[in-house]
Amino acid sequence: SWDEIVETLQGAPDSTNTELGGYVREFESRVRQDMDKIYTRLDDEQTERQLLAGRLNMRQTVISELLRLDHRRSTETLELRTALQGQITALQGQVTALQAQVAT
Repeated sequence: SWDEIVETLQGAPDSTNTELGGYVREFESRVRQDMDKIYTRLDDEQTERQLLAGRLNMRQTVISELLRLDHRRSTETLELRTALQGQITALQGQVTALQAQVAT
């Protein structure tokens, strides 16, 4: 247990304490290095997430613009179709009138 380790170390000679101090410094150094690696990785992941979010926003903007253009073209197509149907109806009327004139 930790208590036993502490009791053993409290009665240890100075050379053991010096060795222990070295181990503690090495441990601290490794922990610091590991933490630096973790923070670097977190920063990298955060940067990657921001890049992905930017790309997603750009694609959403493009999709919105394409949908807007599609709607506009659909509206224009419907208006042209309606106008064309009106012209066809008018031509049919003229053909009918001409046929009536020819028949008389």
